Amino acid sequence: MKQQVGIEAIAVALPRRYIDLGDLARARGVDPAKYTQGLGGLEMSVAEPGEDTAALAASAVAKLLANRALDPSRIGMLVVGTETGVDHSKAVASYVQGMLRFPQSMRTFDCQHACYGGTAALNSVAEWIASGAGAGRVGIAVCSDIARYGLNTSGEPTQGAGAVAMLVSESPELLALDVGVSGTCSMDVHDFWRPLGRREAVVDGHYSIQCYLEAVSGSYRGWRARALGRDLIRSAEVPSEQLARIAYHVPFCKMAKKAHAQVRRCDIEDRTGKALDASAEAEETPRAAASFETQVAPSLGLSARVGNIYTGSLYLSLASLLHKEAALLTGKRIGLFSYGSGCVSEFFSGVVGPRAPTAINSAGLDRVLADRERIGVEEYTRILELPADRPLGTPPPPGAFRYAGTVDYRRSYARG
Repeated sequence: MKQQVGIEAIAVALPRRYIDLGDLARARGVDPAKYTQGLGGLEMSVAEPGEDTAALAASAVAKLLANRALDPSRIGMLVVGTETGVDHSKAVASYVQGMLRFPQSMRTFDCQHACYGGTAALNSVAEWIASGAGAGRVGIAVCSDIARYGLNTSGEPTQGAGAVAMLVSESPELLALDVGVSGTCSMDVHDFWRPLGRREAVVDGHYSIQCYLEAVSGSYRGWRARALGRDLIRSAEVPSEQLARIAYHVPFCKMAKKAHAQVRRCDIEDRTGKALDASAEAEETPRAAASFETQVAPSLGLSARVGNIYTGSLYLSLASLLHKEAALLTGKRIGLFSYGSGCVSEFFSGVVGPRAPTAINSAGLDRVLADRERIGVEEYTRILELPADRPLGTPPPPGAFRYAGTVDYRRSYARG
């Protein structure tokens, strides 16, 4: 039997508080529909200074260990994808290793390339296992970030925070990856970046959307060529429609709709050899909308209630999709698209495992959302105005972590 490698289990950690986007819209003098319908969001996680990237990452990994009753001695690799690290040199993975008292006999490092860092982390662990270097051990890939644009900015309603931890092994109960079958596209662009010393990102919004769509076209076409070469899809049918579902990187929910329309456009234009004219566009629009509702919409539930979590946004979509439809998707192939500004992208695929319904239930995603506290705009504003090095005295919940302070430039963390 051919070796399988992929995601065995997943866990999500979120800040303890969130704001309703309708409340934020009214406070900004904006029609709530601009946020809820125009962007597709409902709620937005709000991270306090104590809930930094390392604390969220460690909290997600702690949940993963508890849910799987995993012996840490089996872990041979820990990789964190993040673009909001807490130190220019010391890796978030190193902090996580220390907080969880993991053994020294493991490889730890961070991956950074904007929102693509989580996929780089997952690929690093999966390929380490597939190569045989893991020698039977498992690895953990973590995506942890705080998306912050600041008060009263155009990007304010697309903020968020959270971490997703994935157990990667030769027993991919959630998703067996099609290792080696992917398409990539990268360009040197300034669509989004965060200069050294800044907490908030700099964004060229319309240009970033353009770069995203160009990247999804290039990487999807690359995946399609390799998938056809491996007989994973058939050339006689529309390639993208042969994927049971597609999860996209979600800086805001409506971006997934734009991305899906672009993937379909690639298939249609490549088949006909010409760009869509007005008549063809009119015919395609309702078809694309129907396809989106079936193939993509089921993956957006968590993103709509959490917001943008950068490296973890794609994997929040994956978790949401499996939480909603794992029983329908077992044994079926799904597509995934990862985008990191600057930019690099990858389209890849995998097959949902037969034990996916049980595996995703163990993540307790409904409880993760229910345990949060809704706050008003005044408290949200107070939190965003707090200095990053002034953690609140609130203790972390049982099993979770919080940044506790810095002494002599050394960060310390508390566990609940």
